[in-house]
Amino acid sequence: MEFKSLKNIESSFNKIRLFSMIYLISCTAITAFSIFKAYDFAEQQREKIYVLDNGKSLMLALSQDASQNRPIEAREHVRRFHELFFTLSPDKKAIEGNIERALYLADKSPFNYYKDLSESGYYNRIISGNIHQMIQVDSILCDFNTYPYSITTYASQQIIRESNITERSLITHCKLVNSVRSDNNPQGFIIENFIIQQNKDVRVLDR
Repeated sequence: MEFKSLKNIESSFNKIRLFSMIYLISCTAITAFSIFKAYDFAEQQREKIYVLDNGKSLMLALSQDASQNRPIEAREHVRRFHELFFTLSPDKKAIEGNIERALYLADKSPFNYYKDLSESGYYNRIISGNIHQMIQVDSILCDFNTYPYSITTYASQQIIRESNITERSLITHCKLVNSVRSDNNPQGFIIENFIIQQNKDVRVLDR
């Protein structure tokens, strides 16, 4: 009779130990899950930015990883450089202003082109001939698999004179490196080794 009682006590002890282990594991799993969900919720809240609209109301904005936008910023940087560097009007101050702003986005290689064109009298002919030069960037091919990034730009130019319009095909190549963001360089890139691969007349249209 005593042996059977001891056996029942041992069986009850094993059951209590089993239930205790199950309870402990359950508590640990619930605690871990709660911590994970709390951390995930905190991360989601950190991605939310509240912007004050003219001091009146709050607007919700969502933040994201800056690296996700780098390809878009790279193409915009290159596009902006080409628009500033190749858009010319018959005004010396306007030309110098555009070139100066473009050079903030690049190293010395575009300045060498500018210097050569200045010495050959190109900009003086633009001014004296009342010529407008406009550019339309068609496509920008970026290779982000290697650094510095390799960029090829395809664009078309229009040289607008009083008597005709000359259309040109423009192809340029450059390398793009990361730089510090500033008011003059909001995308934080620098163009290096800028090369004009092709700049030839396609057709001339009478006005």
